[in-house]
Amino acid sequence: MKISKSLFRLYRNTIFMLPAETAHSISLASAEFLYKSWLKNMFIADRKSMPNKLMGLSFPNKLGLAAGFDKNGDYLNFDNNIGLGFIELGTVTPKAQYGNSKPRIFRSIKDTAIINHLGFNNKGVQHLKNNLQLIERNQPIGINIGKNSSTTIELAHEDYQYCMKEIFSLADYITLNISSPNTSRLRELHSDNYLDTFLHEIKKTHSELTKKYKKRVPLVLKISPDIKDNDLEILCRKMLNYEIDGVIATNTTIDKNLLTDKSYLNNKGGVSGKPLFKKSNILIKNIKNLVKDNIVIVGAGGITSKESAVEKLSSGADLLQLYTGLVYFGLDLIKEITRETK
Repeated sequence: MKISKSLFRLYRNTIFMLPAETAHSISLASAEFLYKSWLKNMFIADRKSMPNKLMGLSFPNKLGLAAGFDKNGDYLNFDNNIGLGFIELGTVTPKAQYGNSKPRIFRSIKDTAIINHLGFNNKGVQHLKNNLQLIERNQPIGINIGKNSSTTIELAHEDYQYCMKEIFSLADYITLNISSPNTSRLRELHSDNYLDTFLHEIKKTHSELTKKYKKRVPLVLKISPDIKDNDLEILCRKMLNYEIDGVIATNTTIDKNLLTDKSYLNNKGGVSGKPLFKKSNILIKNIKNLVKDNIVIVGAGGITSKESAVEKLSSGADLLQLYTGLVYFGLDLIKEITRETK
């Protein structure tokens, strides 16, 4: 069923009257209800097939859903049937946690941006695992994992290892989220002080699980757009040394000066959407220069049109991810990008 852009704008203007987190939950719960009902066949998108073989996986097209959109796999009937080439669920942690206090999501409509200070709120890895066991997937599904807020940075790897063990058999790839600005000290995992130990421990567990399940699951690192050039060089060198399969560039930025709406300058959290676009593209170009074709680059941040998707691919991305663009432009954006972007 084709939903006109004017009808979506009417829906968006109405739902935007609600607090952002409430609107997100209502929208996805409603969509999931439709995609689970007898009306499902009226809404399933025709997937534009442009097969891509990367990290040993077959992607129907290059456009994926970024982590954070469906943290717990509660909306998989919807995610699975909207024409995407892959889905990334999470971020999940070993134990369920509430996250930071509300309100913790804000819209800067004039910037086509979202500021979030969620703090890895999720229902725990076991809940996601249960949901994954019930779905017949139409494309690769990656799982984005992190640490509980109560776990020290020195022991962070233990939380990631626990999650890996729980979801390894069900994941097509696993993303290590070391870049959320909303969990205390998490971004220190980028630094030389912690990265070696972290990746060493992760790779050890990855090797054990690969042997146990006789299945290789690619490892992907999700990184910050705020990383310094020197740290990026170290990070890329270590990703190559530890044979990390992919990198997601990027997570949200703490640089509120990118916003034209200065009322959010003092808000905690990370900015996603249009203001992040150029910053993430610069980082993608720098990563490409450092890793060449040895690591798959997933471009995320500010994709709001076909043109922006093409530009991100031209910057060096092999795959793309959406989140904020869907909030502002709806499912037509998926159709626009996958029909036109090669």
